[in-house]
Amino acid sequence: MSTLYHHPMSSASRFVRLILSEYGYQTDLAEEQPWENRRDFLALNPAGTLPVYVDDSMRALCGASVISEYVDETHGVLKRDRRLLAEDPFQRAEIRRLVEWFLQKMEQDVTRPLVRERIFKLQMTPDQGGGPPDSKILRNSRANIRQHMKYLSWLAGSRTYLAGDRLSYADLAAAASISVLDYLGEINWQDAPQAKDWYQRIKSRPAFRPLLAERVRGVTPVSHYADLDF
Repeated sequence: MSTLYHHPMSSASRFVRLILSEYGYQTDLAEEQPWENRRDFLALNPAGTLPVYVDDSMRALCGASVISEYVDETHGVLKRDRRLLAEDPFQRAEIRRLVEWFLQKMEQDVTRPLVRERIFKLQMTPDQGGGPPDSKILRNSRANIRQHMKYLSWLAGSRTYLAGDRLSYADLAAAASISVLDYLGEINWQDAPQAKDWYQRIKSRPAFRPLLAERVRGVTPVSHYADLDF
């Protein structure tokens, strides 16, 4: 069976897991600690980044964008109305733009620094960069959340789904990132009711259940994390 190397608090990994689940893929999950730089993992992906998908023939696909495009080209095109990339080229471009927004811009501004400071550093040794969180990084990242949530609220309030009338990669990328921040209790949902309504719909999908059931050692999720009607 194919294997997905991931980390539970990697938004890119969550994005790919949601795609595979929506399309009914059966795959084994192998949790990877990217800061360990394991030799066997680096042999699969010299960049040392997650996620990495290894198919039944032991061919490795590295990175969320690469994996998502491969899945669309091999399976998505056959799904018709369930395809997570649009048929129209301009609409596909909008979906890809939003995927990049949430998995690159928001990742850089908010998700990656918060996860590193609040989760990864707890599990790292001092030689790996572990230790107490940096209060300045936390403060700056939390300040950036507000602008991203405003943009998400605008998208959710002006469209049925984030990129248009149908569920797409854009929704899964955004939900993957938001779910990580929500696990940490970093989102004030009272200030973002339209984003909250959208997230409740995505969070209620069967593909989301495994993510809501997961827990990270040493970090308890916010009380409403797994609540579908929060």
